[in-house]
Amino acid sequence: MGAALHPDLIVNGETVPQSVVAAEVQHHDAPKGKPGIAWRKAANAIAMRTLLLQEAQKRELKATPAEVGPGQFETEEEALIRGLLETSVSVEKPTDEGIQAEWARDPDRFRSPPLWEVSHILFACDPRNEAEKDKALARAKQVLLLVLNSKVPFSQLASEHSDCGSKSSGGALGQLGPNETLPEFEAELCKLSEGDITPEPVLSRHGWHIIRMDGVATGQVLPFDSVKQHISDAMEKAAWAKGAREFIDALVETASISGADLRAVPA
Repeated sequence: MGAALHPDLIVNGETVPQSVVAAEVQHHDAPKGKPGIAWRKAANAIAMRTLLLQEAQKRELKATPAEVGPGQFETEEEALIRGLLETSVSVEKPTDEGIQAEWARDPDRFRSPPLWEVSHILFACDPRNEAEKDKALARAKQVLLLVLNSKVPFSQLASEHSDCGSKSSGGALGQLGPNETLPEFEAELCKLSEGDITPEPVLSRHGWHIIRMDGVATGQVLPFDSVKQHISDAMEKAAWAKGAREFIDALVETASISGADLRAVPA
C-alpha cells in the first residue's frame, strides 16, 4: 500500500515526512495482505517519538548518548528521550514492608531453577526443507513405536538411530537447567514428569526428537533474604513503567495529533 494512500502525520503542527513512517513500517508486523495495519502501527510509533522529542526540545534538554554495548552508543534522539523520561519520572524505592508483603503474597513464585535429567534420540533434518523434514519424521515415528512398546531399550535405540553425539551414551544428555537447551526443546521438558516420553516427535531447528525424562529435581522455594533485592528491583521497575506511562498519557492528552491514534498504543 503506497504512502500516498495514507493521511499526513502531523504532531502539534509538525508534519512528519511519509518517508519516515515508511522506513518504520519494516519493524511492525501485520496479517498477510493487510499492510495498512503495519502502517498504522508505524505511524503511532513515529508520532510517539516525535511527541517525546518535541517535549525534550521544549525543555532544552541536551543529548548525552550512553554506551549500550561495546562500542555501541545511543542515537541523539534515543538519548534525548531517555533524558526526558529520567527527568520527568521519579519513583520512591520500595519499603522493606512492601517488599516483604510482595514476597508473602505468593512465595512459590520464587524458586531455584529446576534440573532435568534427559535422554533423547535425534532425527536430524533442516526443518525448512519439507521433503527432508517429512523423511526424518517418518523415521522418528517408526522408532517412537518401538520406544513406546518398550520392546527395545531406549539406550539401544538411541545408539542405533540417533543423529546426535549423545548416541555414544545411549542418548543421555545429563542434567539440564533452564536456558541450557533450545527453547522448543525446553518447552517440552516443562511438560514432562519423571519417566515420561514425548508421545509424538518434537521438532526443533536441528530436527525431530524423541525425549525421555529420566529425572526431575524441582526448584525449592527461596528464602526471603535471597530474593529481597530481586523483588525490590522488579517493584521499582514496575513503578517506573507506570510513572512513564502516566507521563506519556498526559502529553498525549494535551497534544494535537492527526494521522495517528496514540490512545490505541499499548503500555
